[in-house]
Amino acid sequence: MTDTAGPAADTSEADTSDTAAEADTSDAAAVGTDADGPPRITPATRVLLHDLAVRRDRDEWIVGRMAIRTFVALPAAGARAVELLGAGLSVGRTEESLRAETGEEFDIADFVGDLAALGFVARIGDHAVPDAEPPRASLPWLRPRHVRLALHPVLPLLVGALLAAAVVVLVRRPDLLPGYRDLLWTRHGSVVLLSGAAAGWTLLLAHELAHLVTARAAGVPGKMRLGTRLQFLVMQTDISGIELAPRRHRLTAYLAGIALNLSVASSLVLALALTETGTTAHRLLAAALLLALLPLPFQCMVFTRTDLYFVLQDLTGCRDLYGDGLAYARYRARRSVRSMRTVRAVRAVRRGVRAGDRDDDDPSARLPAHERRAVRLYSVVLVVGTAACLAFMAAVTLPVDVALLARAVRGLGPGHGLAGNADAVTVLVVLGGVNVLWLVTWWRNRRSRRSAGAT
Repeated sequence: MTDTAGPAADTSEADTSDTAAEADTSDAAAVGTDADGPPRITPATRVLLHDLAVRRDRDEWIVGRMAIRTFVALPAAGARAVELLGAGLSVGRTEESLRAETGEEFDIADFVGDLAALGFVARIGDHAVPDAEPPRASLPWLRPRHVRLALHPVLPLLVGALLAAAVVVLVRRPDLLPGYRDLLWTRHGSVVLLSGAAAGWTLLLAHELAHLVTARAAGVPGKMRLGTRLQFLVMQTDISGIELAPRRHRLTAYLAGIALNLSVASSLVLALALTETGTTAHRLLAAALLLALLPLPFQCMVFTRTDLYFVLQDLTGCRDLYGDGLAYARYRARRSVRSMRTVRAVRAVRRGVRAGDRDDDDPSARLPAHERRAVRLYSVVLVVGTAACLAFMAAVTLPVDVALLARAVRGLGPGHGLAGNADAVTVLVVLGGVNVLWLVTWWRNRRSRRSAGAT
């Protein structure tokens, strides 16, 4: 469904149960206004909705506005209310229709206020609702018609065939499997570092472009930007809106980056089989193959919200697997700490504080059963994986980075020759630059999240 208006629920509205006051009163009077606030919403108020998209997902409906990339999951009654309001029914008439259909009472005035806060309402009566500026999209000139082949059902078959051919070659020639020494394709460390960084960032950009192009083929704008995941500096593509696409399109968009890495790696395996071992071309291809494969294990770290995380979230039917898992992990941590503070618990009971008076209710209890199981299991993966990553950073990554940077600083000066100084400068620029970029990106995103939260 691409439009919330749909068929009108009652085409004889003007002739039936609307009150005479409504029929004879303008929308301005029906809405009412406060001196310095938003328009008041009365039963006679009609609203004009923006162009909204709707998709059913299990027992709920995903309703969103692609222009501002805002989406919400609604129960069936909420989706029906959006349909009735979009068809032109007044607030009071929508309440009556829902009461007749469900036997329940609904506060549609508050619901309209919520829709307006989401940016879904263009007008309330005669009063225009201020609209948010739509977020910028990467490569705005790229239209869905330009990349529609990205969602062609034959494309996954071609990727699978290419991967199968590479596997056959590796089975016959296991010597083509790359090792870490393949990255050291030349004795000049600065050349290895610079070429590896250039190739790695090129592959990373291609990986994210695959997400962007696939989402754009489904009509989703998408935006690429730098981000951080724990100690990792990453490039990420926001494809909010793909939630409204069919499942095949959603999964294709989520897996597009992995498919690109596998396609590049498979092509390099086939090229390696055609080149002579020991030549410069063979060494370069082997290094490129390893660089294409290195990001794939990272995708299994679903606790950092990788591509496979979104696949897992979609397949489990969870709305916010990471957020709910984090909330549940914090709840369990609070419970564990409180269970060890027996003295405080006794004092609380003596003061007459009941367990229910504390803000320690299980946040997963409000979720449907299938989501609850997935969230609780994911919270374990989240805690264990995060702890392992941070421990690895403290024990390995950070000491190695400090040692390399210190060695580079000591390697500067007139007594180390041109090659030594070049290697030292390269390490400082590449390794130091990545760490500085991580800090800047982390701080910028942190400020953005705090500003959004304050708003």
